[in-house]
Amino acid sequence: MKILFQIFILMLFTFLGELIASVLPFNFPGSLIGLLLLFISLLFGLIKPSHLKEVSSFLQKYMAFLFVPLCVGLMRYFELIKLHWIEIILVLVVSTLITLITTGLIAQRSIRK
Repeated sequence: MKILFQIFILMLFTFLGELIASVLPFNFPGSLIGLLLLFISLLFGLIKPSHLKEVSSFLQKYMAFLFVPLCVGLMRYFELIKLHWIEIILVLVVSTLITLITTGLIAQRSIRK
């Protein structure tokens, strides 16, 4: 029963994100809005991390399995990827470096406090 409640919390934030995205006058992913709402709720203590512990551990454990449909779907665009592979690799490397540097700086700043 506890896991069902945790899944309900995640689905609620996903639904709220999709609802907000459908009202916005521009295109923005509802799943991202839902994640931001969940992050803000965790940040301000509206939801405790223990409320999502079991279901998040389960999802994290099987995360690689959840990427299989994405990778299979990506093969539909193999010809397009083959044409632009250099640009794709460049964007992936640059965005990964930005993420690593930003995460490191935030971690250092939080350790100092």
